[in-house]
Amino acid sequence: MDLAVFDLDETLICDDSTSLWLRWLVSQGFAPEEIIPQEQALMAQYHAGSLSIEEYMRTTLSPLAGMATPTVAGWVRRFIHRDILPRVFPAARERIQWHQQRGDTVMIITASGDHIAVPIAERLGVHGALAIGVEVVDERYSGEIYGTATYREGKVTRLSDWRALQQDRRFERTWAYSDSMNDLPLLTHADHAWVINPDALLQQEAQQRGWQVCNWVR
Repeated sequence: MDLAVFDLDETLICDDSTSLWLRWLVSQGFAPEEIIPQEQALMAQYHAGSLSIEEYMRTTLSPLAGMATPTVAGWVRRFIHRDILPRVFPAARERIQWHQQRGDTVMIITASGDHIAVPIAERLGVHGALAIGVEVVDERYSGEIYGTATYREGKVTRLSDWRALQQDRRFERTWAYSDSMNDLPLLTHADHAWVINPDALLQQEAQQRGWQVCNWVR
């Protein structure tokens, strides 16, 4: 049995899940409109490789601070149905199925919050998701995060920690799929690295390392 780990944003789907989520919250009147340009400015830092993931998560979680978890769970279900499922790359679904038919374990690993990522994993029918821990206190979101963030080197740390707990599973090889230069540590860690719709920098890196490069379209 192998382990296949898929990045979520711009890899499984053709957009960024947190950006979409904030736009959904604004459209429903659950978040102020000014959060959109704030998040876009932070995403520019992400693409430049200079993002503070703590600052990003504090900003994007601010609309949920004090909200009850069942309320947010209902919002997330509606959001996934409307904005996530139609954006899943057909080739990504095919690749997930390919791994599942082989008997592999398929996981999502993402720098999105687990309040979004875990339900997306469930809807896509994969084993689970490793995502940024979003703190809940007395069944309400605090607006803070906890634990090692699944971002850059943190993805490798969290994946290694998760694998150490899988006493009933012994994975022969690891496959990793991502679009982002920020996931270079994860791709380097894998036995088989697949680069999806890369920018010029990651395309060059993939060519030098002999990694598979794919162009997935909707």
